[in-house]
Amino acid sequence: MPAAAVESSNVYTVPAAEYQLPVTVLITVNKNDRPQALEAAREFHKLGFRILTTEGCGRYFAEQGLNVETVLKVYQGRPNIIDRIKNNEINLIINTPAGRQSEHDDSYIRKAAVHYKLPYITTMAAAVATAKGIQAERLGKNEVKSLQEYHRGL
Repeated sequence: MPAAAVESSNVYTVPAAEYQLPVTVLITVNKNDRPQALEAAREFHKLGFRILTTEGCGRYFAEQGLNVETVLKVYQGRPNIIDRIKNNEINLIINTPAGRQSEHDDSYIRKAAVHYKLPYITTMAAAVATAKGIQAERLGKNEVKSLQEYHRGL
């Protein structure tokens, strides 16, 4: 952790840059995305993130040897995802919907993310890239480039 950085219970702050990096991530993805979500979850876990999942994801991650905390969906009772978001317990959301029920789940999660101004990731490529970007930031390798500059260097 850089000397100027401060870590509280659920947010990693870089004061000079005036922004916060999350340290608690909610991962709730469709069955087809679970293998890639596991890759992202492992990256976040290495970074010291607390990982929250819904039941299905949590079961899959546990079967693969990753310890996570399960959070309830809204229709399952309380405290649920929305309660956790309102209580500032979730800082980053990774969610990929699939099917009729998940359209409902995705809707309330997305609305809460927008309302509480939380980063909301909907693809596994973006989830892995986010974990790698946070790792680069923590290592002090945070050079910002345009896509054109990035591709020129490849």
